[in-house]
Amino acid sequence: MEPIQHLHLDEENETAGYMKVDRYNQEKIDRIAAHYSQILPELGEDPTREGLLKTPERVAKALQFLTHGYDVKPDEILKSAMFKEEYSQMVVVKDIEVFSMCEHHLLPFFGKAHIAYIPNGHIVGLSKIPRVVDAFARRLQVQERLTNEIRDCIQDTLDPAGVAVVIECKHLCMSMRGVQKQNSVTTTSAFTGEFVNDRTRTEFLKLISSSLD
Repeated sequence: MEPIQHLHLDEENETAGYMKVDRYNQEKIDRIAAHYSQILPELGEDPTREGLLKTPERVAKALQFLTHGYDVKPDEILKSAMFKEEYSQMVVVKDIEVFSMCEHHLLPFFGKAHIAYIPNGHIVGLSKIPRVVDAFARRLQVQERLTNEIRDCIQDTLDPAGVAVVIECKHLCMSMRGVQKQNSVTTTSAFTGEFVNDRTRTEFLKLISSSLD
C-alpha cells in the first residue's frame, strides 16, 4: 500500500504558516500502535492517562520513520547522479552523521561515517553518498553489516578503483544498559581495491583525521 500523505499546520508555527508534512502508512501505524497499547501495561503504566494517550501512535510513527530505509534502493540513489569524468584521485566525504537502530535491543546507535572512493571513469554527486549512508542506516542494523553494505553498494554501482568506509559510533545498548560504559566508541572499517594497499589506506586515514582549520 502506498504511503498516505497527511498535511497539517504545526501548532507552534501556525501563525507563520509553517506546513508540516507527515508521510506514513496508516494501516501499519494502527497495527504497530495496537501492540504498544498492550506493552505499556506490561511495563507498569496506565495507557489511558493523559500523557500516554497518543504514545502508541507516536512510537509507531517514529519507528516507521527510523526504518524507512527498507523502502529505498541505495544503488538507484547513486545511479541517479553518475557522471563520466576522467578524475582518478581519491574522493573523500567525511563526518557524515549516522543514526541507526541496533537490531538486538531496538536502541539507537549514532556517530559519523567517513567514505572515500577512487573513480574509474565515473564520479557521483557528492550529496548521494550521505544519502546512501542514510538508506542503509534507517533500518534495523548492526554497525559491522552497515559498514559492509555501504562499501559494497558503492563498489558494485560505481565500479571504482577502490572504496573505503570507516564508521565510528556510540551505542546506547552499551551506555544505557549492559556494561553501561558511557564513553565507549565502536569503530568499524571496510576496504576494497586500492584501499587494501597500505599506502593508499594510510593516506585515507590521515585525511579523515585532519582538520581544515
